[in-house]
Amino acid sequence: MKNVAVIGAGTMGNGIAQVFATKGFKVVLVDVSQAALDKALQTIAKNADRMVAKGTITEEVKTATLANITTSTSVETACASVDLVVEAATEYIDLKLKIFKQLDEVCKPETILASNTSSISITKIASVTKRADKVIGMHFMNPVPVMKLVEVIRGYATSDEVTQFTMDTSKALDKVPVEVNDYPGFVANRILMPMINEAIYTLFEGVAGVSEIDTVMKLGMAHPMGPLQLADFIGLDVCLSIMRVLHEGLGNPKYAPCPLLVNMVTAGYLGVKSGEGFYKYEAGSKELKVAARWAK
Repeated sequence: MKNVAVIGAGTMGNGIAQVFATKGFKVVLVDVSQAALDKALQTIAKNADRMVAKGTITEEVKTATLANITTSTSVETACASVDLVVEAATEYIDLKLKIFKQLDEVCKPETILASNTSSISITKIASVTKRADKVIGMHFMNPVPVMKLVEVIRGYATSDEVTQFTMDTSKALDKVPVEVNDYPGFVANRILMPMINEAIYTLFEGVAGVSEIDTVMKLGMAHPMGPLQLADFIGLDVCLSIMRVLHEGLGNPKYAPCPLLVNMVTAGYLGVKSGEGFYKYEAGSKELKVAARWAK
């Protein structure tokens, strides 16, 4: 199986496309926006240049990687003959269900449909298709070209063959797949997001400031990035969405999103993508500055 479609040209989608293309897969990257596709190709080229400079890949591999990627704004055209689809659209369940219903209609019967969802039930996603045995979770970590982990989430009806194929494919991408069961948040975000939410509560309740909370976790727990900076990097809207999936799916009040997180998302302070979250992000600046509202 060498023909792959990736749905969504955002940060995760272009990273997934790059990883497949680098390993020799023919990839069609699909998005409703041509501008998003053009930006994705530019990002992939820059990432490849950076990898060449570091000696991670050769100039020849970079050239082959870019040649392996085509783009399309049509799901019907792009996905009609592929062997594997990896959906990496925005983390909203209604959108994902719509996409998978469409994929089920336009793809070959034997095509495997994978979702890069970070929290939404694979069983729920599979329920809108007529191929639940061929629907699986393939949760890459950000940044995709760098991070080794792939959570492979097996839905209630996912077959042994499809699970093994997904594990083997992940290894072919030089990733480390870990099989997990289909429960809200899976493993990564069931553990990570409550920690981030608790860090936000710690700020909300005035226990410590932004930089102090992050410093404690970096120096005391050897985290490469503090939880508030990581929340900005992920996107506060994504964090809120995952916390709501955990809260609704598990029915436990300990997963209730912090009111501060809710307010920040409502106000449009989403982190890196909006230019401000717990930190302020200025174009061209690598200095990490606490946002003015949190500065002492």
